[in-house]
Amino acid sequence: MKRAVKETEKPSVKTAAKEAAAAVEKNETVKTVAKAAGRTAKAAEKTVKEAAKKVEEVTTEAKKTVAKAAEKKAVKETVYLQYMGKEISKDDLMKQVKDIWTKQMKKKVGDMKTVTLYLKPEENKAYYVINGDVTGSVEM
Repeated sequence: MKRAVKETEKPSVKTAAKEAAAAVEKNETVKTVAKAAGRTAKAAEKTVKEAAKKVEEVTTEAKKTVAKAAEKKAVKETVYLQYMGKEISKDDLMKQVKDIWTKQMKKKVGDMKTVTLYLKPEENKAYYVINGDVTGSVEM
């Protein structure tokens, strides 16, 4: 009977050894895959960061280009009205209109979309229309 027990033990030991070897191999495979996945994730994260940085650089360059184009397009204008010994500039009139808009009407300058000025030197007044519906006048 001793022999029978030994013979039955041997295959189970061999099987256990094979299973143990397979488990070790699987564990190594899992570790290898995990390491590769970790490297892949890190590489992907690095690529995304590099792409975001590149987009930011391109956006900054585009903004600079637009600003330069706007500078080149913008022409410094100065308009003066001279009448009967008086002189007033467009900028002075616009300042008065903006003051009325912000201080008297309690609105923001950014809310002004359009301003039209009508100069009437014979009345010593400049009439304005803001955003097509707000009207008034200022002294010249």
